Amino acid sequence: MTITLEMMPPLMFGGLIIAMLIGYPVAFTLAAVGLSFGFLAIHLGFFDLNFLQAIPGRIFGSVLSNELLLAIPFFTFMGAILERCGLAEDMLDSMGQLFGPIRGGLGYSVILVGFILGAITGTVAAQVIAMAMISMPVMIRYGYNIRYITGVLAASGTITQLVPPSLVLIVLADQLGKSVGDMYLGAWGPSVFQILLFAGYTFVLSIVKPSHVPAVPKTALTLTGWPLWKKCLLGIIPSAVLIFVVLGTMMMGLATPTEAGAMGAVGAIVLAAIHHKDFSATGRKMLIIGVIAGGIGTIVAMLYTENLIFKLAFAITYIAVVWICLEAVKIPDLRDLIKQGYETTMRITCMVTFILIGSTCFSVVFLGVSGGVWLEHLLTSLPGGVWGFLIFINIFIFFLAFFLDFFEIAFIILPMIAPIAQKVLAPVVGPDAALIWFGVMLCVNMQTSFLHPPFGFALFYLRGVAPKEVKSSDIYWGAMPWIGLQAIMVILVIAFPVVVTGLLDKPLDVDLNKVKIEVPQIELPPLDFGPPAKP
Repeated sequence: MTITLEMMPPLMFGGLIIAMLIGYPVAFTLAAVGLSFGFLAIHLGFFDLNFLQAIPGRIFGSVLSNELLLAIPFFTFMGAILERCGLAEDMLDSMGQLFGPIRGGLGYSVILVGFILGAITGTVAAQVIAMAMISMPVMIRYGYNIRYITGVLAASGTITQLVPPSLVLIVLADQLGKSVGDMYLGAWGPSVFQILLFAGYTFVLSIVKPSHVPAVPKTALTLTGWPLWKKCLLGIIPSAVLIFVVLGTMMMGLATPTEAGAMGAVGAIVLAAIHHKDFSATGRKMLIIGVIAGGIGTIVAMLYTENLIFKLAFAITYIAVVWICLEAVKIPDLRDLIKQGYETTMRITCMVTFILIGSTCFSVVFLGVSGGVWLEHLLTSLPGGVWGFLIFINIFIFFLAFFLDFFEIAFIILPMIAPIAQKVLAPVVGPDAALIWFGVMLCVNMQTSFLHPPFGFALFYLRGVAPKEVKSSDIYWGAMPWIGLQAIMVILVIAFPVVVTGLLDKPLDVDLNKVKIEVPQIELPPLDFGPPAKP
């Protein structure tokens, strides 16, 4: 049997699936399948050996020299520090006491803290584990339904996939060739809507089945009044400042994603230090001085141009930050925490780099055997036009997430379908917003990969920390309503693109044929060609 060019793309896809089902690491599987089919294509005469020179060219030109991917280790380090520094414990305790006296109050506190932590950590595993270890015993003690407990904890942990500055959004922006800032702006609408959906479900449950989400007796509260509000604010305000430093500077164009990530990494160390019980009185004074100096510098920059006062104010702020970081290194617990953060960052960064190298080997050969043409014909010939394309892609990604991690989907599948999505979706929302809409839609969809039984990692994390009396069936059944809520969110994003595109800058609609450039006429004095004037 002769292998034709038309047979190569489906054979490559099938070979990749078989190799991954065997259990080989994805990065090496991608490279091996790509290079094997590359040599086969050379043997069959589809292209020559020189074509494979594109692989090292793209690895060194598009992967290892990609400045946007430098943001990944910074955001990973920031999340690794914040997930273990005690911030989650303080926020869950204070929010639980604030909302506890109302029905479903502990559920609201888990959802809200999940949203805030998602904006500053970006890691699902640690968020689910931390919130489950803190909140699950309390919710069980006060009589909450066990399936509601497991569902709300798992779902609130997955919010971090969508809330900026999510690592998922950075990778999506890179693979789709769009701005990280635009991807973040597009994700805010679905993030807020998702929180409202989760809170709305809890509210309806408190009315329909009040015994599932009972109120905490007021006699059980250890803090009330101003002390309670103070503890809440001490958890929220530093987190809000860090979110602004990372996201605000990026949105206002003051920092690139890499620079914002670097500030977030330093800010995470500062936040961990000020939350530690051994943080010194001198360190607290330096913190206050740094905050005041930073405020003065910001006000001066807003009212006047940059001057000596502005430079002095921020110099003092930088000195305060350095002082606090040095104090963090002196505290043994924080020193170990920073070391663990470095190790986590190194592992994830190496994983991402090797998957990118493997996916480059696969995609170059796949495009060389006309895989892009085959895939475009396959997807554009679907019934239903744009909506048929979106429904098929979302169902395909949903089931693919049973077996593949987010990074694997982003680096293998997205580069192949992005050009087709741009072509198909541009008539609906415009060429500038098409891939932002598509990327955020897939991000909402891939959240479910952490939730759906039996492969959802969030469910595995819950099983690992849940008490023995919590059955695995309760964890799986508890996740089902929340998967439904996330599916509703996907449908809303598909049906109402404005949820994503509403915050994006509107494209300028300019007719170049009507552009006129008017040059003002300057009247010059007449030239004098007579004899020179006598002195």
